[in-house]
Amino acid sequence: MSRVEDYLAKQVTQRPDALALSDSTGLRWSYRALDAAAAALADEFAALGVKKGDRVMVVSENCASAVAALFAAWQMGAIAVPVNARQTEPEIDRVLQHATPRLVLFTSDVSTDARAHADRMGADTIIGLWGSLGMAKPCQSDPYPDPDIAILLYTTGTTGDPKGVMLTHGNVRFGGLTSANLRAMTPVDMIYGVLPTTHVFGLCSVVVAGIYAGAPVRLVPRFDVKAVYDGLRDGITLFSAVPQMHALLMTHARTDGLTELDSETLRYVSSGAAPLDPTWKREAEAFYGVALQNGYGMTETTAGTSATRNVIGDPDTSVGPPLPGIEVAIDASAPGGDAGMGEVMTRGPHIMRGYFRNPEETEKVLDAQGWMHTGDLGCLDAKGHLHILGRSKELIIHGGFNVYPPEVEAALNDHPGVVQAAVVGRQIEGNEEVLAFVQVAADSTLTEVALKDFVADRLAGYKRPARIILATALPAAPTGKILKHKLFEAFAQALA
Repeated sequence: MSRVEDYLAKQVTQRPDALALSDSTGLRWSYRALDAAAAALADEFAALGVKKGDRVMVVSENCASAVAALFAAWQMGAIAVPVNARQTEPEIDRVLQHATPRLVLFTSDVSTDARAHADRMGADTIIGLWGSLGMAKPCQSDPYPDPDIAILLYTTGTTGDPKGVMLTHGNVRFGGLTSANLRAMTPVDMIYGVLPTTHVFGLCSVVVAGIYAGAPVRLVPRFDVKAVYDGLRDGITLFSAVPQMHALLMTHARTDGLTELDSETLRYVSSGAAPLDPTWKREAEAFYGVALQNGYGMTETTAGTSATRNVIGDPDTSVGPPLPGIEVAIDASAPGGDAGMGEVMTRGPHIMRGYFRNPEETEKVLDAQGWMHTGDLGCLDAKGHLHILGRSKELIIHGGFNVYPPEVEAALNDHPGVVQAAVVGRQIEGNEEVLAFVQVAADSTLTEVALKDFVADRLAGYKRPARIILATALPAAPTGKILKHKLFEAFAQALA
């Protein structure tokens, strides 16, 4: 059985002293050094009782130590559970309770949020070839019996409860290989790694792809517009991001009186997680001086399902044809579908094994023929390119992060002055913002500011509503169900 760590082992054999990773601490690791750090950390895990099939949770922001922790888990047959350190205490705790990891690690040296979580959990500091990491005391945990599960990436479904997407070693290997081939990565490239490695896009399309191809990755803990702008002009050849990042970079340049990035090395730029507006796409290509590629995928499909391979100036705003080895079909009989348009389905080596400890939800999206029912609406054009037309699951993608309305609604409903809440997304330039509509009592004195303050401790920053509209009634069906599609019309004046 081929495993993700085999990609690293191959580089160690062929190019042991070539640069693999660098990060914001000034650390520069060769493939030999990355492998040694992972092996030393794996020994530490074993001494603490970690067994094959146990979960190792890594609360982190991008850095070399976090990558070493993932490879350490894989080298000893454990399952990695990367979690974004920017999540709140309740969000972290829900994953902790569901995944039941034997160990929890924290990248405290590069993330104040990770350090706060480490302090709260009474973590010790462990120092070695891997650098410095916080480590919470081992927990009792039952090993998972499937030896091919590499990683759990947590998302939330329509219930708002956490769901652990089980990606196999085959899934992650395929995602890395496909991304590397799509971008024609070689060892002479330098990849800018600002996408979170706790999410599938940054993990597979950046880190694993880079290690597969032997292309070094420069890891950045979080997006800072000036740092990214300067970094992209410092030898970077490949840059994958989300529309909000691209928009902020262009705005930053304009404030300095510039219209172009003016990089001598940048050759590939991609955007994901949101549709592309044609005018915005042209502006971005003029700014970067290269074609802006687009793609489609989700955590359950190991990031990539389709992607463009356009030349600069191509007006195509699709998400491209299916990637090699992947099938895409349209189910026009699904809710919201009609002739030529329907639910996007896909199958192939990129499809998850299922949801961790949740066969009921797994059965809802994976059918007997191997098709993944994405819940997204789309169509295929005459060239076989996929166009995404909407999200039947109401998923909001803000700043490249998935935001699920039930989770935000649950946080709002925790306030004693809230009767009920409805959360939707609204497209803005290069991004999608979170809007909340909240029903309160007629004599309520609750304000938007107070409610924003209330949810701030319950939701990560990217999940918090940009606007909260307070009202004594929300549009509803006779059953009492909120009619979300009528919210914009009902509150058009408040949103203006």
